[in-house]
Amino acid sequence: MASRAVVIAQLDKLVEGMTQLKHEGQFDEPNLDGTPGDYISFDSWEWPQGVGLYGLFRYWEFSGNDAHRKVIEDWYDRRIKAGLPKLNVNTSAPLLTLSLLWGATKDPRWVPTLDSFAHKIMTELPRTPEQGFQHIVSDGVNPAELWDDTLFMVALFLASYGERAGRSDLKEEAIRQFLVHARYLTDTETGLWFHGWTFEGNHNFARARWARGNAWITAGILDLLDIADIQPGVREFLLETLKSQIASLLKYQNANGGWHTLLDDPTSYIEISATAGFAYGLLKAARLGLIGEEGRVAGLKALDLVLQNIDTQGTVLNVSYGTRMGRDLQFYKDIPIQPTAYGQALAILLLAEAVRHVKD
Repeated sequence: MASRAVVIAQLDKLVEGMTQLKHEGQFDEPNLDGTPGDYISFDSWEWPQGVGLYGLFRYWEFSGNDAHRKVIEDWYDRRIKAGLPKLNVNTSAPLLTLSLLWGATKDPRWVPTLDSFAHKIMTELPRTPEQGFQHIVSDGVNPAELWDDTLFMVALFLASYGERAGRSDLKEEAIRQFLVHARYLTDTETGLWFHGWTFEGNHNFARARWARGNAWITAGILDLLDIADIQPGVREFLLETLKSQIASLLKYQNANGGWHTLLDDPTSYIEISATAGFAYGLLKAARLGLIGEEGRVAGLKALDLVLQNIDTQGTVLNVSYGTRMGRDLQFYKDIPIQPTAYGQALAILLLAEAVRHVKD
């Protein structure tokens, strides 16, 4: 097992690696408005960067190092001055950290951006039947579709800002989104979650039990309950849903500590960002007394594998690139490997939790 000193040293490397990521033209993915998409560089307002900032915020909470807070504040200052992109599910992701930052500092300069996005999400974000958030993103409309990513990218922000700003309407909307998505994406056979659901045909596409999508759920449920006061009935429902998922995760964990990109398909590759997300969730759930020792041991085993996949420059290796909805399972096996801000972020989340579990 890694020592606390090793974990802290790797945390600092991860932060440096994340802030140095650059888009070097290897993926040409234009947005719907014709602008170039950038899902790699740190200095871009999109979902990978949003998740990266969240990981950095959690590290700042642990470290108390104002240098980490300054990186976060400078990023928002630059991006807001440059002009913000059009609202969609993925461009909402950076708002989670901004709401937590505002809650911690009460800096008034962030309020107009928070209020503007919150209003637009509530009034303009397209809905599916039963009022789920349609997974509209910068490069795709995805009509009448629910994706598991949406909860982490949008609902956590609404819950966080709703709690800190005294906006019960935002918090209740976040809860509704978790319940609607659970209704259509939970696989009752395994307790895992499917990647997506479409109301146009009423099916779960390839019925992919996709690893990183499930990791968003493991982390997302725990963090929802951490950042907002949720009424007991809903809280218990979500906890039991999480425990059912974790029971399957323990069964599907590879002998090396990782998880395959298709959780129930050992011929698919081991994927490190999902492994980090699961390990974060397992260790946090164990610390909170929600699961037993078996889950904590599994989380520590996954931690060791993640540490082995951080190179000397602080880059997390063996991370799958951004994944659209697959119509067949082979699609997920063919997603290329590419360092990304969310790979860094999920590893940062894990290590910031792991320092509570390892010793000097």
